Amino acid sequence: MAKRIFIHATNVHQGGGRALLVAIINAIPTGLLSILSLDSRMPLSTDKVVKRVQPTLVQRLFAEIWLAKNVALGDVTLCFGNLPPLFKLRGYVVVFVQNRYLIDSVNLDGFSFKTRIRLKIERLWLSYRAGNVNEFLVQTPSMQSLMQARTKAKVSVFPFVENIDGYVRKLHCSDTMEKKDFFFLYVASGEPHKNHMQLIEAWCLLATEGLFPTLTLTLNNMHFAELCFWIESKIESHKICVKNLGSLPHSGVKELYSQVDALIYPSTFESFGLPLIEARQAGLPIIASELDYVRDVLDPEESFDPGSSISIARAVKRFMGVDEASLPLQDASRLVEYLLKKVE
Repeated sequence: MAKRIFIHATNVHQGGGRALLVAIINAIPTGLLSILSLDSRMPLSTDKVVKRVQPTLVQRLFAEIWLAKNVALGDVTLCFGNLPPLFKLRGYVVVFVQNRYLIDSVNLDGFSFKTRIRLKIERLWLSYRAGNVNEFLVQTPSMQSLMQARTKAKVSVFPFVENIDGYVRKLHCSDTMEKKDFFFLYVASGEPHKNHMQLIEAWCLLATEGLFPTLTLTLNNMHFAELCFWIESKIESHKICVKNLGSLPHSGVKELYSQVDALIYPSTFESFGLPLIEARQAGLPIIASELDYVRDVLDPEESFDPGSSISIARAVKRFMGVDEASLPLQDASRLVEYLLKKVE
């Protein structure tokens, strides 16, 4: 049994990461001394020992020094922000890795210059300080394979979520053939890998066929202004039914699950994909990318190639019960007839 548990999460303060962090803190046994090193922006009401860290490079460096000075033999430290401790600690160190960009060799060109620099620095930090870690925790087998290729440390799969109730791998759906109006939801921020452009292009293709399902998005209009402006232009030019509710609190997102027919998830790149789990817990059918990160956690009702707006549109049509027209096959005589007409 550990003497004390340290939770080191100086870069977590919002979204799904915050929800998971709060769940961990609330699950710590009452009799165990816990010491929390948290982002100053992280709202939290607790009787536990909390060290607040300002979101600056200097203050986070001081927090790393503080951690190294205070962790003792017999303590367990959970680093919840993807990165190992900067200095070697005396206790058992576990790092929870959720950011796939730090361990997968993918191009970062779609990000701003500032974000690219930050991710490159964090990649180096993870690589050069992995020796300070006793065990890495990830949420899926795909993430485990990527992590094992980068470290000799133990890498364990721990598919941790805030609430495990209601989760099933495959949903037994009722027939949707007779339904006229369909409502889809995509819960995601606007980073390039979230693939909003292909999704909106798919909605434009559906519109050309006279199909106008409603798509609800949760994009922050300020942080992703250029993307939101582009989406508005597509809404105007193609008359597609797309509405953006902006960034919502976690409780607001959960309410949306009861108001739509399916979750659609075209992301090309995830460490876990928490909305997939939450939608399944809410009993929602799921239409998602045919990628390993999806199959790690569930079997979607329909899947598609996330790089193809045509494939996404076809998956939506299958879910809606709209049949794809058969290919008009021709025999050899028809081909010859076609060719001869060219010289008439």
